[in-house]
Amino acid sequence: MNAYHPACCSPLDDHDSLPRPLAGAQLISTRFDPALLAEDDLARCGIPPVRGVAKRQAEYLAGRLCAREALRRVTGQASVPAVGEDRAPQWPRGVVGSITHGDNWAAALVAPDDRWRAVGLDVERLLPAERAQRLQGEILTPTELQRLQDLDENARALRISLTFSIKESLFKALYPLTLTRFYFQDAELLDVDQDCARLRLLIDLNTDWRAGTELDGQFVLFNNKVLSLVAVAA
Repeated sequence: MNAYHPACCSPLDDHDSLPRPLAGAQLISTRFDPALLAEDDLARCGIPPVRGVAKRQAEYLAGRLCAREALRRVTGQASVPAVGEDRAPQWPRGVVGSITHGDNWAAALVAPDDRWRAVGLDVERLLPAERAQRLQGEILTPTELQRLQDLDENARALRISLTFSIKESLFKALYPLTLTRFYFQDAELLDVDQDCARLRLLIDLNTDWRAGTELDGQFVLFNNKVLSLVAVAA
């Protein structure tokens, strides 16, 4: 096990803040500061290099460190997921996983595939009301927009932020199962109840995942961020 831990990342945290942690799964998180990234941090951590500015390298390093520790705890093997041609992480046999980073925070979730077919994890900084208003037409379907009419400005911004995140989680969960890309207008957030949500596909992804299919998700708010998860049981 590589003992080096970069100064740009806080100690790895195994606290699972999700309202309903997945059976057998492990969530690992860290905070990162691109300003503290050293030129040789990825090499010293045993993480394959990635191109990009310091922010891109720091978030990639932080996410892979979390993934490696989550894999170690679930499988006993501390490996780093490779990057596929589609840029998605390539998880070892026997597990499914998801990596996310945003607002200088990164996390990875790894779960055994005999319990979970797929997981999608996403973190987003909560959108300010003005920006949420500008982006709502890109993120929400017309039906979702109608459901916001009775909400005040702050509640609307929160709902838009949540919709953005949980649709990202939905994509991360279903893309490995379908290898079909889809977009914000191709799914609908039907209902939100405290810390859980229900979504519906609006298009066919393949013969198993058709328009009208509904899935459950969950989320938690923390430090002006929303963390969401969509998991497909085995």
